[in-house]
Amino acid sequence: MKRDVIVKNESGMHARPASIFVKKANGFNSNIEIEAVGKKVNAKSIMGILSLGITKGNQISIIAEGEDATAAVNALVELVESEFGE
Repeated sequence: MKRDVIVKNESGMHARPASIFVKKANGFNSNIEIEAVGKKVNAKSIMGILSLGITKGNQISIIAEGEDATAAVNALVELVESEFGE
């Protein structure tokens, strides 16, 4: 399962939104990755996400494989679209 989403919050995926994202991703059993700026990282790793340097306007792909992949991708896309509550 793969879906693309645009990061809309002003500060991109800095430490706070990245930690919220990782916490949500860790609630699922599936293997989840984020692909952005030509790199792919484990979505359950805060250091991996921060290493991407995702800023406002970047498109990211959320990719999951496993038993709850669809639910995981949909929940994470929804989180990004909500601008992490900022």
